[in-house]
Amino acid sequence: MPRKARIDAPGALHHIILRGIERRKIFYDDGDRNNFLKRLGVILTETKTSCFAWALIPDHLHLLLRTGVAPIATVMRRLLTGYVVGFNHRHRRHGQLFQNRYKSILCQEDQYLKEFLRDEDLI
Repeated sequence: MPRKARIDAPGALHHIILRGIERRKIFYDDGDRNNFLKRLGVILTETKTSCFAWALIPDHLHLLLRTGVAPIATVMRRLLTGYVVGFNHRHRRHGQLFQNRYKSILCQEDQYLKEFLRDEDLI
């Protein structure tokens, strides 16, 4: 069964969720987190994609991104492929790091953000 196409458009706001395969760690230490954030920063700048929030938990991550000049799928492919190659090299491992593909929730801004922030106990 084919996957459903992701909905995306310039200016769309996405809540991205991604988990490690078998709920294993995708960030072992600050080196991994810093590497991920550095890659994210470079790609966001190049694609004019805005990032409003991120959470890097040892076994999963959350990003709140607004589509820029490149589709979110392109941003995520570049980000995740580069991160996995570096992670696998650094930790002398091979194979998949992430479980399935990332989940992207298209947000209706005000209502979704209020719920997101309340759920995360940030307000």
